[in-house]
Amino acid sequence: MRHLIAAAFALLACSAEAQTIQMVVPYPPGGNTDLMARALQTELSRALGQTVVVVNRGGAAGTIGDAELARARPDGFTIGMSPNNPLTAQPHLQQLAYSLDSFRFLCLVYDNPQVLVGSRNMPFRDLAGMVTHGRMARETLIFGTPGQGSTQHILLAGLLKAAGVEGLHVPYTGAGPMAQAALGGQIHVFVESASIPASTGLPVLAVIGRERIASLPNVPSTSELGYQVEGTSAGGLIAPAGIPDAAAQAIERACGTAVASEGFRTAAERLNSVPRYLPGAAFRARFQAESDANRTVLRSLGLARE
Repeated sequence: MRHLIAAAFALLACSAEAQTIQMVVPYPPGGNTDLMARALQTELSRALGQTVVVVNRGGAAGTIGDAELARARPDGFTIGMSPNNPLTAQPHLQQLAYSLDSFRFLCLVYDNPQVLVGSRNMPFRDLAGMVTHGRMARETLIFGTPGQGSTQHILLAGLLKAAGVEGLHVPYTGAGPMAQAALGGQIHVFVESASIPASTGLPVLAVIGRERIASLPNVPSTSELGYQVEGTSAGGLIAPAGIPDAAAQAIERACGTAVASEGFRTAAERLNSVPRYLPGAAFRARFQAESDANRTVLRSLGLARE
């Protein structure tokens, strides 16, 4: 298959230099998206028979890098690794030069469940207790997020709305400062990936979604507790709209091989991330559904720009 993929790109290349594929990451080095991109980079290069390099273009909640990708020449040699938030939430929060239609969706790469995490000295023991506490008075419950309009903010705000709770929102610059605030008792709850409570020892009250997860078998899901709120921190490869079908299909096939590889899965496990492959059409449908849901939630919170 590698020979077929390389041949597809050879037909599009006009010089030896053009054989290098740039993978734009819309965040600075060191974050989850960047680390997942670099974990995929080696295996994708091997599957394509092409050199893939990571280029970081951080800023504005991921929108600067994704906007740059949307403007790139759609020749198959510039792709991006984007998480869901810049594509499914930020367009509803601010006027952007791109939309979902600006991109060709190539493959989903990872899909990380989110969990409801409690603070070290929270005045309740479970989700039911959190709801009871939150209903005592407006803004009695203090919750943190890694920024307004973030995936974690949308999920927790949706859960509180479903529970009839009006909490006090405290935004932080990221998961690290937010976890430290929970350890210090400045906030009661927050939503993040399961790696955060695993590394801090903070209690997990619920898994945000329909099902429990293998790493937390005794923690109930929000669905089984009566709250139909679900969502994950997911990401994958996208390209500028107009990329030739041959190039898009070649990358999609190679991505499936890379995500299934032992090297990528081992790297993802070290990062407490969950590899998950979806081909382009299913990947786009997944993000379109999430975008529609986010529009509704953000409107209800008074945050949507529409």
